[in-house]
Amino acid sequence: MKITPYWLGLALAIIALPATAADLSRAEVEQRLAKADPQHPADLRRKDLTGVDLSNLNFTHADLWGADLRRANFSNSDLSGLNLDLSVMSKINLSGANLANTSIFGVHIGGADLSHANLSGSRFIANLDRSNLSYANLSHANWGVDMQNQPMGLMRVSLNNVNLTGANLSHANLNRALMRYANLQGATLNNANLSGVDLSGADLSNANLTGADLSSCLLEDTNFSGADLAGTHFSGMTDKNRLKGFSTSKHADAAIFKD
Repeated sequence: MKITPYWLGLALAIIALPATAADLSRAEVEQRLAKADPQHPADLRRKDLTGVDLSNLNFTHADLWGADLRRANFSNSDLSGLNLDLSVMSKINLSGANLANTSIFGVHIGGADLSHANLSGSRFIANLDRSNLSYANLSHANWGVDMQNQPMGLMRVSLNNVNLTGANLSHANLNRALMRYANLQGATLNNANLSGVDLSGADLSNANLTGADLSSCLLEDTNFSGADLAGTHFSGMTDKNRLKGFSTSKHADAAIFKD
């Protein structure tokens, strides 16, 4: 049979298509986890686990560095203390997961579900745009820019259009983060470091910002209606009228403005 250039090109295109099946099934992952210990972690490094249901599992003795975790379900799983740098996590389900003290650097997590997740003490330099972090625990998280470790220019966490409704960000470091149009209604941000953050269009209504540092922030159309601003620092912003909802904020007279 004569093979025309069309069919030859189509065959080569099909061969070149990447495989869509994950490298391991849930059962195979469970087998590796069952044999793992601190000295011999389960080897999931660079594995393709796209779309696999891995909910309610303990990964604390696993190596997931650089793994492809797109659309995987890790809801209610324990990933605390892990190094997930350079993994692929877009649209991942981490709702209710434990990521306390976990490191995620150089990762795209856009559109992910991290609602009710424990992210306390974690270190993130990642893109989480349009993700759901409602009621997540980010207390003492270090998501701020490290100016001493910027070999490729300014790298920072991106939280544009994220849902942080009711989230706990007390004592969190988010300096220079991008948080345009973020929903922070009712969030707890007491003593948080938000210096240099772009909060343009963000909704901070009814949020607790007591003692928070918002110096040098971009606050165009940011909503502070009903927010508690006792001891909130607004260095570099002397015009209170530029802050949307400032007049209806709690303890607005106790906010700190400096040139």
